[in-house]
Amino acid sequence: MQDAVKPLSDLTPGQSGRVVAVGGSTGLRQRLIAMGVTPGAWLIVRKYAQFGDPMEINIRNYALSIRRKDARDIQVDTRQEQQS
Repeated sequence: MQDAVKPLSDLTPGQSGRVVAVGGSTGLRQRLIAMGVTPGAWLIVRKYAQFGDPMEINIRNYALSIRRKDARDIQVDTRQEQQS
């Protein structure tokens, strides 16, 4: 079911999933990986700023604000449930 994999920027507050791919430029990928946004990481969208940018996610037990433009390069599988 491919439609369950979507860009992080398409998720709404409260939605969660597992990162399956991180794209974008080399610099962006390196920055995201350094912040813990790696394939297999579980995340949840907490909120969007007043005008929709940036968005706040929780990943690896911390809050991260990310621009929606950058969030488009992160593919998330929303079918998977978090493993304890």
